Amino acid sequence: MSEQNQIRFEDGAAYETYMGIWSRKVGEEFLAWLKPPRDLFWLDVGCGNGAFTALLAERVKPSSIIGVDPSPAQLDFARTRPGVSIARFEAGHAMELPAADDSVDAAVMALVIAFVPDPAKGVAEMVRVVKPGGLVSAYMWDWPEGFPFHHSHKIIEDRGLPAIAPPSWEASREARLVELWQGAGLADVESRAITVERSFPDFETLWAITLTGPRVATLAGTMPPEVKASIREELKDRLKAVAGKPITLVATANAVKGRVPG
Repeated sequence: MSEQNQIRFEDGAAYETYMGIWSRKVGEEFLAWLKPPRDLFWLDVGCGNGAFTALLAERVKPSSIIGVDPSPAQLDFARTRPGVSIARFEAGHAMELPAADDSVDAAVMALVIAFVPDPAKGVAEMVRVVKPGGLVSAYMWDWPEGFPFHHSHKIIEDRGLPAIAPPSWEASREARLVELWQGAGLADVESRAITVERSFPDFETLWAITLTGPRVATLAGTMPPEVKASIREELKDRLKAVAGKPITLVATANAVKGRVPG
């Protein structure tokens, strides 16, 4: 599988339709497994449009949250979310976090680590900013088959069009996540797979949302209409979609957690 060097999420509203619901579904399962105590100071690395930040604020009642993301547009959308008044959103990158050493109780990457150019450095940065005894965790779609829209990606790649993969997709694998956490010196490392479903009212709704994915949108904007129509029909056949009937997709993410020694 070839890799894409850049996959950027710049439109917070579009991302909410495309991935926000998925993010909440897997995030709820992740937090149920994590079982963090209340009143922690969290760092949400690669917070994007704030989908997981809002879930964090709602479900675990943190004392405060810093959300960090490189996209100003995504951060602007995050600031508009209800229920995130305890969060502060800042521009920054996973490999150079805008936080002091030993300054937060917990750090998390929600659907992010595969987009970090150097995942080991990203994990090391989380370890740097989390206090001794604090929590470092992440979850990421198990690329490629675990990604919610992997069927359309496979069809596109089988036609010789550019592959759709995050730059560090191998970091999404459960075994690799454990290696990264152990390699960063974290203690009590545990991992698990999380499987979730999302239903769409019909195939047309699913297809419209599929076209909003950042890489798919770029490709769809440049391919001939007949090619796009052919991909649509192949996807419909692959999913055995029936006109006017609901359709359900299944996705799997890998999660990992560990504690900063001391």
